Amino acid sequence: MKWADFSQLIKFRLTFLVVFSASISFLIGSKVNEQTLHQPINWANWGMLIAGGFLVTAAANIFNEIIEKDLDKLMKRTMNRPIASGKMTTGQALIIGMFMGIFGTYLLGKLNLTTGYLSVFSILLYAFLYTPLKRVSSIPAVFTGAIPGALPTLIGYVAAHPQIDKIALVLFSIQFIWQFTHFWAIAWVLDDDYKLAGFRLLPTGKRDRVSAIIPFIFAVVLLPVSLLPTYMGFGGYIIGGVSLIMSLMFMYQAFNLMRTLEIKAAKQLMYGSFYYLPIVQLVLLFDFIGKK
Repeated sequence: MKWADFSQLIKFRLTFLVVFSASISFLIGSKVNEQTLHQPINWANWGMLIAGGFLVTAAANIFNEIIEKDLDKLMKRTMNRPIASGKMTTGQALIIGMFMGIFGTYLLGKLNLTTGYLSVFSILLYAFLYTPLKRVSSIPAVFTGAIPGALPTLIGYVAAHPQIDKIALVLFSIQFIWQFTHFWAIAWVLDDDYKLAGFRLLPTGKRDRVSAIIPFIFAVVLLPVSLLPTYMGFGGYIIGGVSLIMSLMFMYQAFNLMRTLEIKAAKQLMYGSFYYLPIVQLVLLFDFIGKK
């Protein structure tokens, strides 16, 4: 199999972003251990988290493609994926996905049982509930998908600090709320392609005012949520300032889509969402590390 095919099979860019979020949360959890238990960062565990997280996320993506193989054939964006295009059989993909899922869960479970349980829950929720819901109703599907989409932050944190505390919940909440605007910006851009497979992923099923108002509302909600690290005292003024600026920019892009209802504005919002999360997470990490 060519790398390009394997990359499509596991959705490499998405998998990389998931592992990135988990690794940032792991380092934040490790800093908590250093402050409270005087334990240094366990880099071997960090590597195990990255490997296990990569395998588990890749497995969930493979199961998703197996379930949607006939639908992927109908969309221009996905028709060249290896299962949909016939470059790989469903059986071959299933074996790869099972191996990745089992081995990845084993690695994460070795860190602690909570991490292992959360990884299994994430796979089941993404592949076997979110995936079929996408053809039923947009809002329940996006809400369901946002949970496994935000779980990497929780998994990464408890892999280092095996306790779901206020910091873990805030990290989860930021990524959870962010996903609604992020997802619907993508759905707005790709609506024509999605409809070829019978997906109605915009809130109303079409590009109208309400389908732009709802992602704007979530962008507004994201602003106070993103300021929780500073408000609750585990983040400083630097992350507070960066979160405020990034959230205002995100709100402006969402407002622009609501005002114009143009695909161009949806693309700007979509690209803005790609920048928002890694910038906020990285600055939070460095700000957190810098605090005494």
